[in-house]
Amino acid sequence: MDIRAIRNDDRSALIELWQACGLTRPWNDPDRDIDLATGAADATVLVGEEQGRLVACVMVGFDGHRGWVYYLGVAPDRRRGGLGREMFETAQAWLQARGAPKIQLMLRNDNADARHFYEALGLELQPVVTLGRRLD
Repeated sequence: MDIRAIRNDDRSALIELWQACGLTRPWNDPDRDIDLATGAADATVLVGEEQGRLVACVMVGFDGHRGWVYYLGVAPDRRRGGLGREMFETAQAWLQARGAPKIQLMLRNDNADARHFYEALGLELQPVVTLGRRLD
């Protein structure tokens, strides 16, 4: 899988991937979220591509105190092959390069599969109901 920053012509495929992964919500406009991330100096959207197809993605940002991960997803037919881990590790490296001391994310309380995935990567339940770990 080749991982790179999103290009403008990836937008439709990325939104389709988010939908296939169950990452979109009616109250979040995916086009706006892409614009916010790609228009900010300390945020980006990374995509994983195989043979011209987007199969994985992650949105990442640094607020000056913490690194945040959003929209981490892998195409349903490509799961359980390490792509999610690879995307997370790439997001982590992106944050470390910017001096982020901690990585965290918010997770819906009923998403047990995602919680197990993140815990397997070493993230821990935080008292504010986020998962995170120190990067320094």
